[in-house]
Amino acid sequence: MFRFLFRLAAMVALSVSVIMAVLDTTRSVAASALVMTPLNTSWLAVSPDTRSAFESFVRDKVSPLLWDGAVAWVLNQPGFAVFAVLAFILYMIGYRRKRPTGRFART
Repeated sequence: MFRFLFRLAAMVALSVSVIMAVLDTTRSVAASALVMTPLNTSWLAVSPDTRSAFESFVRDKVSPLLWDGAVAWVLNQPGFAVFAVLAFILYMIGYRRKRPTGRFART
């Protein structure tokens, strides 16, 4: 059951990654230059309230160093790349290895 949920989350993350990549591609074609939108910019365009709530939660409850170091770095990366890596990690967690069948397989 949990493997299914991780694979479903991976599929959703991959879908978001593809959508963000298509948006960056159309912007690149329109601008005649490479355009890669950071995740922070995309998040602020979609929902600035949740972005500020997330920042205040991390700064208050966890650590301001975590926000300044890791989270800010991730938010400055291209959005499609962040979601593609997230999809890969979620898929690897939910991956089911095929059992070996054959003459010398363990039973």
